Amino acid sequence: MKFTVSKSDMTEAVTNIQRAVSTKTSIPALEGILISATEGSLELCAYDLELGITTVIPSTTQEPGKAVLSAKLFSDIVRKTPAETITISVDEKNMASIESGFSKFSIIGIPAEEFPELPKLTDSTVIELPANLLKSMIRQTLFAVAESDAKPIHQGSLFNIEAGKLDVVSVDGYRLAKRTEAVVFPEDISFVVPGKTLGEILKLLKDSEEPVEISAGKRHILFKIENYTVISSLLEGEFLNYKAAIPPESKTDVIVRTRDAIESVERVSLLITDRLKSPVRCLFEENEIKLNCTTSMGRASDQLSADMTGENVEIGFNNRYLLEALRNTECDEVKIQLGGSLSPMKIVPKEGDSFLFLVLPVRLKND
Repeated sequence: MKFTVSKSDMTEAVTNIQRAVSTKTSIPALEGILISATEGSLELCAYDLELGITTVIPSTTQEPGKAVLSAKLFSDIVRKTPAETITISVDEKNMASIESGFSKFSIIGIPAEEFPELPKLTDSTVIELPANLLKSMIRQTLFAVAESDAKPIHQGSLFNIEAGKLDVVSVDGYRLAKRTEAVVFPEDISFVVPGKTLGEILKLLKDSEEPVEISAGKRHILFKIENYTVISSLLEGEFLNYKAAIPPESKTDVIVRTRDAIESVERVSLLITDRLKSPVRCLFEENEIKLNCTTSMGRASDQLSADMTGENVEIGFNNRYLLEALRNTECDEVKIQLGGSLSPMKIVPKEGDSFLFLVLPVRLKND
């Protein structure tokens, strides 16, 4: 195998697909990148048995062929090469020589046959979404994916298409994030995509109207994003009935400027550390939100104005969960809906229903 490629194309491709390389494996080939040279193009593939990323870049190919090269070493060499082009050749003993300008490297490769095959999708359902819309839907829900493996199904986000609406939902036992958009799709379908996969998809998506093709099979899902293809296992199990978890009504409605609320919570959170945990106590009364926090280091209080209707309520929250919900609203003003001091706080847009965040309260001790 022998080919020449542009350094910038190769660096970008290797940087993006390297994230699917396995770091702990008994199969040496999975710690590498599969390189396949054909006439005029080069395909690179990384796969950790759960997530696979492939991409195609232009190349001048003298001899077609395939080989697996160590991902870490190869990416370091590619990034540090001095010239604008890189020429790579691999002999029949899988010894790869990499040349760029005056730099020359020889590294030992692995036979391509040892690289596991990527899964094939059968009976898949294809959905198309603009890249910027998919990016926004993932970004606004990914923060609430469960980190613990107590319920593995919640380590991913549910994609649920029903009656012409797509809901993307994440839940971790303490909060829920839901993003909704109208879609034109003839049938109802739902599947759960691992949070790790969505994190990688997010890095590949651009803020453009370019369509992203999503093919959902029974056990795997495939995303086509420009010249990248991402294939991932789906999570199996019973996802939370999120519609039943959302409180149907509220006793208190509050309109607040998002930036003001974030800054106020950040100020009273200055006394909270990983070692000194304490809830942020929020008192909603007479068009004001009074916040305070007490730890063994001291006491902090703050307040901000808001438009309020309904009953006064005092309620406590984990500061990180409250901040992450507010930061992911991505709008200037939000509506906060409360059903009492022990009901979840609902954060929604001032108008419309494009997102909904639930944050469970913390039971407050009397001072």
